[in-house]
Amino acid sequence: MDKKHSKMEIIKTEGVCVMVFIGIIVLLAAVDLCIKKAIEEQEESSFPKELNGTGGRIVLHKNHNPGFSFGFLKEKPEYVKMVPLAVASFIGGGLVWMLPKKGNIADKLALSVTLGGAVSNLYDRLVRDYVVDYFSIQFGRLKRVVFNLGDMFIFFGAGMMLVLELIRAWKER
Repeated sequence: MDKKHSKMEIIKTEGVCVMVFIGIIVLLAAVDLCIKKAIEEQEESSFPKELNGTGGRIVLHKNHNPGFSFGFLKEKPEYVKMVPLAVASFIGGGLVWMLPKKGNIADKLALSVTLGGAVSNLYDRLVRDYVVDYFSIQFGRLKRVVFNLGDMFIFFGAGMMLVLELIRAWKER
C-alpha cells in the first residue's frame, strides 16, 4: 500500500468521509451562532414575539444566561466555562478516536450532532460570558423554558447515543 492510499484510508470510514462529520459540527454550530447573532442585533423591546408560521407554538426571546440551565451556578463563571469545555473536549476526543475506525456511523453522527450544539454554546460562554437563548415551545411546562438550537442539538445527539446504547444492551441479552 502506497503512502497516498494509506492516507485515504485514514480519512474515510466505511465510505463516509471524516469531513462529513466535521462538516456537521461546523454547520450546526454556524447555524445556531448566526441565529444568535440575528437575535442579539434586535432591540430588547421587540421580544417576546411569535415566530412567524408556527401558529404561536414557538415564541422568540432574547435571553442571556450566564449560568447552566435555569441560571444554575451563574455566580461561578469559571465553572460555567470550564465544565462545558472539559465535556466538549471529552466528546471531541471520543469522536476523533472513533473517526478512523470502520463502522459505528450512527455513533459518529450522534457525537457530531452533540458536539455541534456544544461548540455553539461553548463559544457563547467563552466569548460573550453568557449563552444566548432565543425560543420557547408553547406546550405544557416547556412554555417557561427558553432554548437555543445548540441545546436542541445536544439533546438530540445525547438522545441518539442513549437509543444506540439501549439497542446494544437489548441485542446482548
